[in-house]
Amino acid sequence: MAIIEVDDLVKRYGDHTALSGVSFAVEEGEIFGILGPNGAGKTTTVECVEGLRTPDGGAVRVCGIDPQRDTGELRHLLGAQLQESELPDRLTVREAMELYSSFYRDRADWRELVDRLNLTGTLGTQFRRLSGGQQQRLSIALALIGNPRVAVLDELTTGLDPQARRDTWDLIEGIRDRGVTIVLVTHFMEEAERLCDRLAVIDSGRLVALDSPAGLVARVDDRQRVRFRPSAPLDHAVLTALPEVTSVERAGSQLVVTGTGDLLLAVTTVLARHQVVAAGLRVEQTSLDDAFVALTGRPLDT
Repeated sequence: MAIIEVDDLVKRYGDHTALSGVSFAVEEGEIFGILGPNGAGKTTTVECVEGLRTPDGGAVRVCGIDPQRDTGELRHLLGAQLQESELPDRLTVREAMELYSSFYRDRADWRELVDRLNLTGTLGTQFRRLSGGQQQRLSIALALIGNPRVAVLDELTTGLDPQARRDTWDLIEGIRDRGVTIVLVTHFMEEAERLCDRLAVIDSGRLVALDSPAGLVARVDDRQRVRFRPSAPLDHAVLTALPEVTSVERAGSQLVVTGTGDLLLAVTTVLARHQVVAAGLRVEQTSLDDAFVALTGRPLDT
């Protein structure tokens, strides 16, 4: 069942068209990613979903309501962590949670939220004194305080160190496991691949692809490559005879076996049968980065 429906969305800023006919649906209970480079139209898309921007064309429905006409009701159904979330410098974590909690009729227990997000020890800390990771976790808590059915998280882990980023990913998966549908805006490939059930790839205001991360990769090239140095001479024919193998090439002292399916198991089984050890074995396959370049014609960070 679709919990968010975006149909032919158009948004212009003067002579610039930020969105040109974007359409997608988000299913209840999934982590839905919106992926694209800076300036692609990702944030404009979710701001229309959140009711913060008025589209110039098309329609948006969230939990069956129009974000523009039913703004008050939307606030009780959708929680948002904005790309740039700022609070008054001297506001403490406790004061922020109590204030935001007062906005909602069906509010979560904010003490449980701060405990779940490892913020209990910061309740008396002013916003300006929080680390970047703590500020991000606070913004998640504030997005969830109203027990929303949908949470929109925009560039959630920008500026975080690698460990803090992975800790935040664990938090997001836990939120989804509690029944909240997540819309995740990101330009990090690893984040999209780790978290998202499906991805909408947006570039220059247009939807260029919509699929699971694995589906996007398969559109481009679902082949794998197994690269290794055989410990003894090996007749290529024993590898090319395998149904999973499409080609075998020599690259210096290495063999590069290309194929599909369970290629690694097929190759290693044959090697073991012929008592050949695969030194320096490495499996290579098309990445989400590769798929993005193929779909848009440029790397994500340009």
